[in-house]
Amino acid sequence: MSLDRPIHPDPYELLPAVGSFSVTSTDLTAGDPITDHHAGGGENISPQLSWSGFPAATESFAVTCFDPDAPTPSGFWHWAVAGIPATVSELANGAGKAGGAGLPAGAFHLRSDGGPSSYLGPMPPPGDRAHRYYFVVHAVDVPTLDVDASASPAVLSFNLAFHTLARAILIGTYQIPAD
Repeated sequence: MSLDRPIHPDPYELLPAVGSFSVTSTDLTAGDPITDHHAGGGENISPQLSWSGFPAATESFAVTCFDPDAPTPSGFWHWAVAGIPATVSELANGAGKAGGAGLPAGAFHLRSDGGPSSYLGPMPPPGDRAHRYYFVVHAVDVPTLDVDASASPAVLSFNLAFHTLARAILIGTYQIPAD
C-alpha cells in the first residue's frame, strides 16, 4: 500500500545557502537503510554522530532528524537537540534518551512530532516507500538560540534559518514492509 504521493525535494535546498562540513556515524551509512536498532518500532536508540570541519566562528550546535517523506504537508520531526556547546563534536549512541542524561551540559531535547522530548526513531506507515531521514548538525553563530525545551522543532528550524553558519547532513532510509 503505497500512499502514492510525489517525493519531496531536499528540504534544506529550500533554505538560505550556507557552508557545509562533515558528519559521520558509526551506526549509519549515508544512503543506506537504518537498522531496527535505531527505528521507532525497534529499539528506538539514537545513532552515534560525530562532526568535523565546521567554521571557526561556530558558537554552538543543534542536531535534528527530519523525515520529509512523512504523509503530512509538513514532514515529521523525529529528533531535535539545541544548545550543544561549540567544544562538543559528537553525540554518543543513545544520547537521545528521554531526560537528556546522554547530552552534553547545556544541551536539551525539544519535543518530537510524536510527542516525547527525546529521539523518536523512524516509523513510516507499513507498505509505504522508503522514507529519507535527514540527520543534520547545524553550526550556529550564537551560544544559545531563542528557544527552550517547550519549543517545537519547527520553531527551532525557523531560528536556525537565521543563525546557521554551516550544516552537515547524513541521510538514511527506513521502510516497513506491508503486512
